[in-house]
Amino acid sequence: MIRKGSTKFFITCRFFYFDMKEQVQKECDILLMNYPQLSGCADDIWAAYEILKNACRNRNLIMTCGNGGSAADAEHITGELMKSFKLKRPLTAEQKAALMDSYPEEGAYFAGHLQRGIRAISLVSQSSLSSAYINDVAPDMVFAQQVFVYGSEGDVLVAITTSGNSTNVVNACKVANTFGIRTIGMIGEHGGKLLEICDVTIRVPACETFRVQEYHLPVYHALCAMLEAETFS
Repeated sequence: MIRKGSTKFFITCRFFYFDMKEQVQKECDILLMNYPQLSGCADDIWAAYEILKNACRNRNLIMTCGNGGSAADAEHITGELMKSFKLKRPLTAEQKAALMDSYPEEGAYFAGHLQRGIRAISLVSQSSLSSAYINDVAPDMVFAQQVFVYGSEGDVLVAITTSGNSTNVVNACKVANTFGIRTIGMIGEHGGKLLEICDVTIRVPACETFRVQEYHLPVYHALCAMLEAETFS
């Protein structure tokens, strides 16, 4: 066993730290190499990553929302965060032992088929709640209601709207800001209202809806890969 105060332990941890950071940087470099048009978004992508990284470290919740194609993107992001994306995410030895202690016959199966994840939820998935809230209360507050109930200070809302002006997304960000929930907007070149509301906005260089969405996908894939490298490498 290596004591934490030993030089060897320090060197091992230092190299692990730099390997992890290099992997995070590599994921961003790959994005910009494949999509050089996004180079102007690099600083905002890193700023968004820092917000998400801090949320992951503190076990805060990441929420996503959007409409139409952006709703599909919100679901997609949640899927990449909740299960393995590019790296394996095996349980820790302590987690495996806990399962084996609780269920000796099934513990090995559970341990082999569970993965560590990043706490995330898509606000577009709550069909019963959404349809009821749209019908009974106010369509433009459907995401805001979920942010208000699910969210706590330190959580993050990833708000996706190609125009930057979707009212239900804008209202969700305003409620998030009020209660200490960090906001990341993924928008198009025109910017829209989210440009002035969110803590960070990733403003991709396109205006047509489908073009904006084509850029959003590699951006959030890179962010998910960066978070995974930071958390599980």
